[in-house]
Amino acid sequence: KTTVFLKNMSNFSAFNKAYAEYFTEEFPARSCIEVARLPKDAEIEIEAIAICD
Repeated sequence: KTTVFLKNMSNFSAFNKAYAEYFTEEFPARSCIEVARLPKDAEIEIEAIAICD
């Protein structure tokens, strides 16, 4: 599952296009949240939880 934090939700379309380059099969469960600020003035932060076999 990924949780995506965007400073500006209007960037969601561009983010979604880039995201699809890394997840070409089925997308993992995902939440997307607009936030006021991120560390170091980043535009995006992605938190991921995965199970490795």
